[in-house]
Amino acid sequence: MITILILIVTFLLLILAIIWGHFFNVNSHAKQNIDNNSEQLREQTNVQLYQEHKSEIEKDFNQASIDEESYQYLLTELDKSFLQDMKVNKKEAIKNATNERKLSPIWPAIITLFILAFSISLYQEQGSYLKLTQNTPQVSSQQNNTNNTAIDKDQQAKEQVAQIKKSLKETPDNSNLWYSLGQASISIGDFDGAVKAFDQVLRIEGNKPDLLGAKAQAIYYGNNQKIDSNVQQLIDQALALDPLDPSTNILLGMDNFIHQHYEKAIHYWQIIVNSKREDVNIEALTGAINEARSRLAASLNKVPNNAIDKNATSPKLTLNISLSPQFQQAIEQGDDKTIFVYAIPADGRRMPLAAMRIKASDLPITIELTNAQAMSPQFNLASAKTVHILAIISQQGTAGVKSGDYKAELKNIAVSTTKALNLEINQLVP
Repeated sequence: MITILILIVTFLLLILAIIWGHFFNVNSHAKQNIDNNSEQLREQTNVQLYQEHKSEIEKDFNQASIDEESYQYLLTELDKSFLQDMKVNKKEAIKNATNERKLSPIWPAIITLFILAFSISLYQEQGSYLKLTQNTPQVSSQQNNTNNTAIDKDQQAKEQVAQIKKSLKETPDNSNLWYSLGQASISIGDFDGAVKAFDQVLRIEGNKPDLLGAKAQAIYYGNNQKIDSNVQQLIDQALALDPLDPSTNILLGMDNFIHQHYEKAIHYWQIIVNSKREDVNIEALTGAINEARSRLAASLNKVPNNAIDKNATSPKLTLNISLSPQFQQAIEQGDDKTIFVYAIPADGRRMPLAAMRIKASDLPITIELTNAQAMSPQFNLASAKTVHILAIISQQGTAGVKSGDYKAELKNIAVSTTKALNLEINQLVP
């Protein structure tokens, strides 16, 4: 530590030496210029003028314009004037050169005081010698950076919440702002505030599966990650509207993962991956699925193998889905439509045993319905003998069958069927 202090003092002395050295060097140089350049120039000028005046006097004497007495008098006065001018010019040269070139000591003194004051202030702020030499616990720079980053993100989230609330005062019925407020409130741990924000979105836009799922997540986090009756009710409502809703299935997968039900967690997350939604981070979900598989294999004392198809011996319905030419032009107009494909049990139950989401632009396409697309591990294709298969082109982009949608349907299909099934969308829902 003493070595560090010595280096700091040496550095300060070096800076001061440069400043004052420059000051003395400039002044010395100025004095030298006075003795050499300035004085020499003025002497040459005076000598030249003296010689010119003397030549004029001699010329007048030679031409008999002046007599001998006047000639000697003028030469005497010229010599006196020359000597006097030499003395005056030397004094003026010294004065002018000093004013122009000689530095005042005020400036280096001010700079010196500033450097010393700044150094002392910085030393006191960063830690005195006693603080530096105390045996305090050492924290790694990486940990400091991590803590600072966390603090910055938390502060940014709080500022974001404040900004959104300010904007909502101007547009209180802006559902996008309410939704953003709900998400931002979750990020700062204000789960009650998030629930209230999502309630406002539901009030404005009505019951939508993604909104119900978002509210369920907020209550779930606020309830110490437990699914109570309120959360379960929201989950049931969301899945009834859209069995493939990402927010709801992510919540179910996460809850099962926390409780070490890795197979169920994989199932719910795989539903979202298979749906191929563009608004979901599929890469992150795939990583979570692989982690769940590793933990599941470890719990069973097996080596994980992601290449194994866990559904190889499960029911698998192969569907060739196409669109009737009579609806081709109508479907191509506007945005790309969403197609929901369901396998519903033929015994009257309405909860799909398998569901999948594709785009109208993908048609014609061949897909496979397996247990991986089930709504729950127990309620899948293997739990039924026959199913009804539906393909719905949704005009509104939401699950269910509504007036104006286009559909195709196959009834009473055995889940043990291995041949490919042709499903042509050729009906308009009245």
